[in-house]
Amino acid sequence: MGEELKLLGAWGSPFSRRVEIALKIKGVEYEYSEEDIFHNKSASLLKYNPVHKKVPVLVHNGTPIAESQVILEYIDETWKGNPILPQDPYERAMARFWAKFLDEKCAPALWKSCMSVGPEREKAHEEARELLSTLEGELTGKKFFGGETVGFVDIVADFVGYWVGVIQEAVGVAVLTEDDFPLLCKWAEEFQNCPAVKENLPPRDKLLAFFKVQAEMITSFYKNKA
Repeated sequence: MGEELKLLGAWGSPFSRRVEIALKIKGVEYEYSEEDIFHNKSASLLKYNPVHKKVPVLVHNGTPIAESQVILEYIDETWKGNPILPQDPYERAMARFWAKFLDEKCAPALWKSCMSVGPEREKAHEEARELLSTLEGELTGKKFFGGETVGFVDIVADFVGYWVGVIQEAVGVAVLTEDDFPLLCKWAEEFQNCPAVKENLPPRDKLLAFFKVQAEMITSFYKNKA
């Protein structure tokens, strides 16, 4: 088609990796540009996403699309093969509902649960476990949130499916465990082993080292504050 497709992303960002997984499922070729989102945002990123100045940004024939869930829907509508959103209007609406639940409720609660210190941690654990129970219920009788294949909700749940396990190991907490959430843990294993996903996850060792540094910085900050 002679299309120009470029993704501005960051190696450790679950939001950025979502887009790569979707493009892989679709079999779409693209150029990848790594962004230093903490210290040196590129002129391209500031130009293409002036509102949020965040990754990911997908640039399609010179036109930028920002925000990972918006990008996923754009990809699904632009390249019709291997759909990631359900075709049925009700199921599509439900997929959007669960994706919103994951980003607005689950991800912040899980992050807080892993990174909180002191008395805040147990309260954060309780909130995270409650949300994970809701998510666990949605997997009853299913291999993936989308059924038999990885779909929109599974891709949006990549933080739960991969990052949380790494962060738990880095910090030394156990919120998402096989004893408490067998369906979610089984799903995470299946998700990680799906070829389109596996090829687009950041190296575990590198991610683990990154989050160990983050955890140390947070612990040090609270100690000095006290």
